Amino acid sequence: MRRHLCLLAATVALPLLAQPAWANMVYVSNEKDNTVTVVDSATMEVVKTIDVGQRPRGITISHDGKLLYVCASDDDTVEIIDTSTNEIVGSLPSGPDPELFVLSPDGKTLYVANEDDNLVTAIDVAGKNVIAEIPVGVEPEGMGISPDGKTMVNTSETTNMAHFIDTSTHEITDNVLVDSRPRFAQFKPDGSEVWVSAEIGGTVSVIDNKKREVTHKITFEIQGLRSEQIQPVGVRITADGKKAYVALGPANRVAVVNAETYEVEKYILVGQRVWQLAFTPDGKTIISTNGLSNDITFIDTATDEPVKSVTVGQLPWGVTVAPN
Repeated sequence: MRRHLCLLAATVALPLLAQPAWANMVYVSNEKDNTVTVVDSATMEVVKTIDVGQRPRGITISHDGKLLYVCASDDDTVEIIDTSTNEIVGSLPSGPDPELFVLSPDGKTLYVANEDDNLVTAIDVAGKNVIAEIPVGVEPEGMGISPDGKTMVNTSETTNMAHFIDTSTHEITDNVLVDSRPRFAQFKPDGSEVWVSAEIGGTVSVIDNKKREVTHKITFEIQGLRSEQIQPVGVRITADGKKAYVALGPANRVAVVNAETYEVEKYILVGQRVWQLAFTPDGKTIISTNGLSNDITFIDTATDEPVKSVTVGQLPWGVTVAPN
């Protein structure tokens, strides 16, 4: 009887041992050396470096994970990479100097900020053609889209505004004044708010999506740092809408914000000149790009503690993670 029990236990255990840990590839655009670094999220090790166009910045991935889109800013194009081969397979007509972009929830349209021409370009991904050019403020950068895909928000760095754009008409419906040099726009998962970071203003403005007005303003204070060193850039909000992470540039930290009370709860020390952020699909990890230390940092969202920093290319800027 004891022998049969041991055999049964071994039989049950074998499939469990055979199952590999699920990994999602992390893709990092390196602005200075014109590469994209591919990092395995399970091992937190570099597995591939892809040569791309000049000055890659914005980076995102198709909802099925098959195609990677990279803003090759100085080549005035968006490059398309096949994630199964890590090869460039095409490009999209982005307009001049694409910096950041956002993919519509249905995956059909890519909205690109063209910094030099003060335009947002809407691109039909399948047809690879421009379907609209939307005039916005001076030096557009931040790009966010509502979960229902009906509203897109662009931030203009010099005009200091968040422009609300109806995606059905490609017309601006509202302009909301924020603090100096807005760099990023992120909707809450329920679509109720848009969070806009202001790099020089040192704040994050929380905009009510129905009223189209600023309802809260989040500020940051770090002992030992001057206020001008605290420059909010990338923003990400958890899937449950309860917690937000804000990259604070030369402060070398990521702020953890209670997204219900708008209070800063913690500052996480990462690498130098933290730029952008991305969650893994399970939400258990958030990854920061640290431009001046040439690395990325994996952060455990349960403890809000850094787990590991991984060296990538020169001046890492954007980051995206393959979906499950």
